[in-house]
Amino acid sequence: MRLSRGIRTVAVLEASKGIVVLLTGLGLFALVHQDVQRFAESLVRHAHLNPAAHTPRVFLEFASKLDDARLMQLAMAAIAYAAVRMIEAYGLWYGRAWGEGFAAASGAVYVPFELRELYHRPGWLAACLLALNLAIVAFMLYSLRRRRSAR
Repeated sequence: MRLSRGIRTVAVLEASKGIVVLLTGLGLFALVHQDVQRFAESLVRHAHLNPAAHTPRVFLEFASKLDDARLMQLAMAAIAYAAVRMIEAYGLWYGRAWGEGFAAASGAVYVPFELRELYHRPGWLAACLLALNLAIVAFMLYSLRRRRSAR
């Protein structure tokens, strides 16, 4: 019972990530045919950020390079990513073995990038994200192993 509750918790986490990215993708679609640079500048002003500071400057420079084609590409990639997260969540929620395998594999894909981030920018957030991801991968592999031994 505890195992299935843990798997459902991971399913909710994955579905939540999918929903956030889906909303982001839809937001990018809404920016097509809009002045993205002006929108970015208004966001920076609204947040009372210094546009000359590093992060707002990078954000504004990125916004200046976005055209409609690039916005569409980013929006479509976000929607594809969201679909993958939702498929994974479905498989986990309904207790499918393929969902557990998919979750283990998709989590493992991020480990090298998280290790690189931790190496280049050590900090609590990077360490916690890596630990959480490794815990989810280990939990999914444990669940798969239990499922196979129960046969």
